[in-house]
Amino acid sequence: MVAINSSISSVKLALIAFAAVVLVAQSGLVQAQNAAKPTKEDQEAKRKAVAAQVDKLYAETTLVHEGDMAPDFTVEMLDGKTVKLSDLRGKVVMLNFWATWCGPCMEEFKEIPEKIVKHFEGKNVVLLPISRGEKREVVESKMKSLKEKGIDFPVGIDPTKAIYSLYAKQYIPRNFIIDQNGKVVLVRGNALDEIVKKVEELLK
Repeated sequence: MVAINSSISSVKLALIAFAAVVLVAQSGLVQAQNAAKPTKEDQEAKRKAVAAQVDKLYAETTLVHEGDMAPDFTVEMLDGKTVKLSDLRGKVVMLNFWATWCGPCMEEFKEIPEKIVKHFEGKNVVLLPISRGEKREVVESKMKSLKEKGIDFPVGIDPTKAIYSLYAKQYIPRNFIIDQNGKVVLVRGNALDEIVKKVEELLK
């Protein structure tokens, strides 16, 4: 009986020791996970760092800046008509460069009907979105599918990037807000709320 009890005690001790090891390991894992989990401050700092990098890349590849006169051009619209920028003097122009494959561009397009088209309806504001480097049929197909989702407004095409190259070297979406005198007053990427505010100021 003594041998049996001794054996049982050894087993108990072994189980207790194993359980203790497991608890320590789990505790260490939880601590490691908590340590690896970013705080809100960490996430905000990372977001700002990414935003700063994006702004830097955009700034380095922008050819037309705030205060510059907007380079003139004539763009062909999907409906076959042409629009010359200088003919729009007296109106505020929202010049937007985009592409059908560009995710942020499409996110912007979802907001344009409500924030731009409807909001400035009947006012001296011209929305001029120009597809960069894409064939007509590609743009037509995309706009047809977007129309089914309630996203419907005139767009131009710039298959050779001739117009885009007047304003920037790289990256989309890009927005250039041009005032009634043909001067660029705001240059942004995807920032519709800020764009709306600026356009409202120009209309006062």
